Amino acid sequence: MKYVIIIPDGCADEPLESLGGKTPLQAANVPTMDAIATAGCVGVTDNTPIDFPAGSEVANMCLLGYDPNEFFTGRAPIEAAATGIQLGPHDCAIRCNLVTVEDQIMVDFTASHISTEDATALLEELNTKLLGGDHPAIAPDLAARLKFVPGVSYRNLLIYRGDTEHPSPFTPSTRTSAPHDLTDLSVTDDFPRGPGSDVLVALMNASAEIMAKHPINAARSAAGKKVATNVWLWGSGGAPGLPTFNERYGLQGVMITAVDLLRGLAAIAGWDRIEVEGATGYLDTNYAGKGAAAVEALEKYDIVCVHIEAPDEASHEGRADAKVEALGQIDEHIVAPLWNAVRDRDDARILILPDHPTFCRTKKHTHGPVPLVMAGHGVKADDAKAYDETTAVASGLTFDPGWTMMDRFLKGND
Repeated sequence: MKYVIIIPDGCADEPLESLGGKTPLQAANVPTMDAIATAGCVGVTDNTPIDFPAGSEVANMCLLGYDPNEFFTGRAPIEAAATGIQLGPHDCAIRCNLVTVEDQIMVDFTASHISTEDATALLEELNTKLLGGDHPAIAPDLAARLKFVPGVSYRNLLIYRGDTEHPSPFTPSTRTSAPHDLTDLSVTDDFPRGPGSDVLVALMNASAEIMAKHPINAARSAAGKKVATNVWLWGSGGAPGLPTFNERYGLQGVMITAVDLLRGLAAIAGWDRIEVEGATGYLDTNYAGKGAAAVEALEKYDIVCVHIEAPDEASHEGRADAKVEALGQIDEHIVAPLWNAVRDRDDARILILPDHPTFCRTKKHTHGPVPLVMAGHGVKADDAKAYDETTAVASGLTFDPGWTMMDRFLKGND
């Protein structure tokens, strides 16, 4: 069997007045997704257990069939795996956003989608001036165990290297807030709390002093761009211990994404990764390139998974029109070529679903079910003729908890 999984991140939404009472998925031109619904079945799955944050880290783990109660340790360790960073038993990874905070309001959790080049330069400055050993905000012995690691754009990491005598000060009880859930809101009550929070808050505050004087921010301000005011630290955790997908299901997969979180999940699950030129993790991503790479990968892999961040980014910006446009691009350039490649085969199956809902109204991830559609060999068709939230709920097919859905997809429902 060949399996295709397409993840339009955060595409599930609520009816919006600006779209005439439709959700973005209902308003978008997605004829191929609707054709797949007609050929197969639709339903809902809940990938965001109420005891966990409604984030992509938990939701995508659930989507791929892993119970977060058993395997989730934090977001940052997953992203660390994407860059090949090995975490020891006393180490910790912390997600590090470059953000724009003005008057204690989270104006932009991406610092205006700061370039990787600018982000890298700012983090190198922090490594030198903040963690170099003589900054008053942090003790030299602790600073020596910490390092900022550049990633892509605003998505970066802070790594703590510990040992038996110096275990990580950050524990599962360390509470942090995802900056993308604070857009346009006050951050006053959302600084880290609990074990190790004094270290994180000190680093965040000290970063603001150093970055305010950096030439890159001066240049950004002169160019009319938002400056990166400081780092925002969150999502800490130690190394996860997931069994590989091959160990669980006897299948070898590949991930196509522009986001380190999904790259990291793929690495931990033992999947290969395909990097597509022009894939940005944003609205301007190379949709056609991703679709073409996925079709080609079908010849080599049992499972081909394509993740597209664009709908989620549009929601975080509150842009329903951009979300509708992104869904149309996904349908035309990714879903259509993959459906054409598998629909007439008697050994192939396709699945489309987002990880979690992201509402344009609130600009946040949220808990709750998301619509799914699956079709292909071994999938019995239902009466659905469209792929959207309303049709999926009405179908009566529900996976709760969400990590049970993958077994059903791989086995079929005939």
